[in-house]
Amino acid sequence: MEELDGEPTVTLIPGVNSKKKQMCFDWGPGEMLVCETSFNKKEKSETVPGCPFIYIIRKDIDVYSQILRKLFNESHGIFVGLQRIEEELTGKSRKAQLVRVSKNYRSVIRACMEEMHQAAIAAKDPASGRQFSSQVSILSAMELIWNLCEILFIEVAPAGPLLLHLLDWVRLHVCEVDSLLADVLGSENPSKHESFWNLVTILVLQGRLDEARQMLSKEADVSPTSAGMCRILGDLMRTMPVLSPGNTQTLTELELKWQHWHEECERHLQDGTFASSPRLESLCKIMLGDEAALLEQKELLNNWYHFLVTRLLYSHPTVKPIDLHFYAQSSLDLFLGGESSPEPLDNILMAAFEFDIHQVIKECSIALSNWWFVAHLTDLLDHCKLLQSHNLYFGSNMREFLLLEYASGLFAHHSLWQLGVDYFDYCPELGRVSLELHIERIPLSTEQKALKVLRICEQRQMTEQVRSICKILAMKAVRNNRLGSALSWSIRAKDAAFATLVSDRFLRDYCERGCFSDLDLIDNLGPAMMLSDRLTFLGKYREFHRFYGEKRFFDAASLLLSLMTSQIAPRCFWVTLLTDALPLLEQKQVIFTTEQTYELMRCLEDLASGRPVRGEPGAQRLQEDIENTKLEMLRLALARNLARAIIKEGSLEGS
Repeated sequence: MEELDGEPTVTLIPGVNSKKKQMCFDWGPGEMLVCETSFNKKEKSETVPGCPFIYIIRKDIDVYSQILRKLFNESHGIFVGLQRIEEELTGKSRKAQLVRVSKNYRSVIRACMEEMHQAAIAAKDPASGRQFSSQVSILSAMELIWNLCEILFIEVAPAGPLLLHLLDWVRLHVCEVDSLLADVLGSENPSKHESFWNLVTILVLQGRLDEARQMLSKEADVSPTSAGMCRILGDLMRTMPVLSPGNTQTLTELELKWQHWHEECERHLQDGTFASSPRLESLCKIMLGDEAALLEQKELLNNWYHFLVTRLLYSHPTVKPIDLHFYAQSSLDLFLGGESSPEPLDNILMAAFEFDIHQVIKECSIALSNWWFVAHLTDLLDHCKLLQSHNLYFGSNMREFLLLEYASGLFAHHSLWQLGVDYFDYCPELGRVSLELHIERIPLSTEQKALKVLRICEQRQMTEQVRSICKILAMKAVRNNRLGSALSWSIRAKDAAFATLVSDRFLRDYCERGCFSDLDLIDNLGPAMMLSDRLTFLGKYREFHRFYGEKRFFDAASLLLSLMTSQIAPRCFWVTLLTDALPLLEQKQVIFTTEQTYELMRCLEDLASGRPVRGEPGAQRLQEDIENTKLEMLRLALARNLARAIIKEGSLEGS
């Protein structure tokens, strides 16, 4: 088994002393329950836990941040769009599209970072302000890493354009200079501003030589003694060879021009052109790529990767991608000077400069608090065909593993779980299984939410999950006495046993109240009534009432008799059925034939004899349910109908 890169972080739970008390815990898909137990072998005197609370420890708390939720929502659309257009991408258009997708991801990070920054400023208490500021730093680091990966792995910039991209990278992430520039230019006398020379130095360090030259011209206007030196240094800045995006010159031509320019700068320095102005001389040394002069500006450079890009600009402008790691490592060593150790961000950037994609992903997974960054970056790099050879030992590849982890975290949230569904969909190996496991754990707090889950399951032909959800909703409806809804869900679940239970409740309510509830549902059961015998009986019994209401007495009589003789009606309901036959028996017109009347009489005698039928509810109380008066009325009505039927049938035969 692979060893850990470091000790895992310790999470302290307030009020819990794990050294004195034994802990009890239970893992969940996205969180863990922790509590103290009273079990203690050494100290038997104390039997009550000292901490009577159950703590919920969540592994991915970022999903509960209101601002970060916007990051998750926006990036979800970009992710799904990338999966859908993948098949259409080829050649140069593919690369351009992937770069565009990468920039879209970065713009989402940046927008979220700006909003978090505003929240930090507007925070009312210091603790919230610190929390927001910390999150801003994390988002800034994420965008810094992503931008570098975009340059090195997605743009795949060659020598020449590579440095231009790196300059833009540094300028984008060291943005204090713009506010400083506005502050200096907004003063009455810019050249006398206390930060004037710091500003000029930073502009040179970032390769913004046109702006630096303009600032020097302001110094020349107010200081005649240094005007000549400012003009010479300004000319050197103006003539520095730079490979612009639309330039057609070759790298060889650029190197020759740059060599001549470099020699001219060195000649001015050796001739003492700037000897009387230490500041201008320092600027000239920076433009010569002098490492000592650059390291003197540590405070203005802020970090080693800014130092690296400035060093490359003035010493190796045509650096090749393959040589980057050498200059990056030496720049890191020079900048830190052995005084401090590299931070996690330094290790990640160094891995990127070494073109070690897997190490970048590994370091980011350790350093960052959630899976959003590594999941989306890995997916994008996988679309760039950079991760095809890296499969994990348990059957999945790195892209799928990270997407599964990220989606699992989303399922811990009450609404973000809907985003997680699409991430599982685009994991061909284990996505389906993971979705089935997670979707079963979603709390169906409202019917609207349940319908969303159900629709997702039905779209993916997840039959077992559909049946399970319908059963849960049917049970809830029964507990709330919403029989129509319960019957509808049980039919949707194709659960015959539960449909029988609900049908019995309908019949019981009918016996108590004398009418049916949810008539629309029962009237439109259609083929669904064949799910169970009891449901069939419910539908047919309602049909009997409809026939009777429409005065279709012969149809009603035939249906009533068939319900009793087919054994489809529950035995305990026969009294009700026979009672329903009374109005038909008392009609002026003879409805029941002799044969039908005999059948009804047999059913009545079966009831009177109280012969229980095995397995039917209420069979033991049949004798109690049959009132003597009702029995006599039924016998009398049946005898009278039998006489009328015999006379009618005899008259018909005689005629």
